[in-house]
Amino acid sequence: MNDLQQNELFTEVYELLDIFNQFSPFQNDGNINFEKIKIAINEMTNYIIKDKSEVDALNQWLDNTDFWTAPASTKFHGDFKGGLSLHTLMVIKQSLEFTKPVIENFLTSPQNEKYTITAKDIFVAALAHDFCKTNFYGVEYRNIKDNITGSWTKQPFYKTRNDNRNLGHGNESVLMLLEIMPSMIKNRMVIEAISRHMGFSDLSDSETYNYSNFLQNPLVILLQLADQTAAQWFNR
Repeated sequence: MNDLQQNELFTEVYELLDIFNQFSPFQNDGNINFEKIKIAINEMTNYIIKDKSEVDALNQWLDNTDFWTAPASTKFHGDFKGGLSLHTLMVIKQSLEFTKPVIENFLTSPQNEKYTITAKDIFVAALAHDFCKTNFYGVEYRNIKDNITGSWTKQPFYKTRNDNRNLGHGNESVLMLLEIMPSMIKNRMVIEAISRHMGFSDLSDSETYNYSNFLQNPLVILLQLADQTAAQWFNR
């Protein structure tokens, strides 16, 4: 990356962080304004993706799936209505927060000349990393006994749908992104980052071969770091 590319990257990252801070759903009292999640993501999308047809396709896809209301899991982080969009926004934020220290360090490595990363790459990878979780969970009910009254009530819970067919957590998200934004098929950095964002935990035996080669891609490292910290440090 040359100096001009670096300056453009960091400038756009700071602009995206300013947009996040302007529309942040995280309130001072610790509560979350879920309506602002969509606003924040839409505003950042409109800023960083210049192709209007891609913006329209992305927004239409998000609105036509359960992305805004789905959980992020059944029993771990984001196991509640809206958990997926909340987790996604948090991963976007973490990716942007970590960009400068991670990329500045990467630029001192021998791998520097192989990769040029943009703010759009970072945003799209973070936004799409869990697209596979849309329309993935269903709501079922189970009887729960009240310890005080002894009465039974039906309580909802999320469960993975039985009819899902999955090529792998990351790979399914890549396929969905390519259907929405076909131009990304030429962007191996983003594809690799989404495909490998779960590390070894989401790979078949054959895919673990030469896995370390993917870690030369700074966006793979950045997205893994953002995803893990969002879930484990902030439980979001």
